[in-house]
Amino acid sequence: MLFKSMVLSNHEVSPGYYRMRVTAPPELLSASPGQFVMVKVRDSIDPLLRRPFGIFDIGVLPAAYDGGCEQVYLEMLYKVVGKGTAMMATLHNGDVLDFLAPLGNGFRMGNPQGEKVLVGGGIGLAPLYFLAKKLVENSKVRLFIGGRTREDILCVTEFERLGIETYVSTDDGTLGACGLVTEVMERHLTEDGGDKTIFSCGPMPMLQAVADIARRRSIACQVSLEAHMACGMGACLGCVVKGSEHGDSHPDYRCVCKEGPVFNFQQLMWV
Repeated sequence: MLFKSMVLSNHEVSPGYYRMRVTAPPELLSASPGQFVMVKVRDSIDPLLRRPFGIFDIGVLPAAYDGGCEQVYLEMLYKVVGKGTAMMATLHNGDVLDFLAPLGNGFRMGNPQGEKVLVGGGIGLAPLYFLAKKLVENSKVRLFIGGRTREDILCVTEFERLGIETYVSTDDGTLGACGLVTEVMERHLTEDGGDKTIFSCGPMPMLQAVADIARRRSIACQVSLEAHMACGMGACLGCVVKGSEHGDSHPDYRCVCKEGPVFNFQQLMWV
């Protein structure tokens, strides 16, 4: 679905990280956690390509917000890493963006029984908030957030307001536990048993560690991959990853934007 949106707010939540809220059509309320959007930053050929962003949140503003009319909104959490996101960081209330959304396959909620464990690294936290809002309706949820420094730890308060038990770790020890988020998660998995499902998004080394833990402990696990995308619809094949059956005589590639970005960890080749 193509649509234009007006920026409602765009503020820096940590150095280099921004949270943007824009208007959205009512049809977007049917989007699933884990799906993503492609954004055209401005009406020009520079930058040429749209930018992909996970959906941080979707909701409805009360009628009093806009002259008596309810307004659906979309929120994105993003990091300034290049020209496109640098342009986005300069946008203000009333500016207009062009969207293609929702895209891809999101997380599968599955059986509400059992604990849900969320693992996010850096900006990989973005799609996990929308997921958490859905999961807490029927399940116990715990969140593990990791980053290089305290500046990479985002939106802890928002998760805690949902009633989610949250654990923070940083590589340099400036906030929370010192060490990798996967190490912190595994220590807590050791402390208690029971049925669990892991949902994770973040850099590939972190996802590989999460997948290894899930495999060793026979825990169901879904991962959301971060990838450079040109089209967002599987046409350009610029975001393929190796599937679990890949080999020299049997190529097995998965298109992140069309078949993902969320995969069962067993669908992918990790080595």
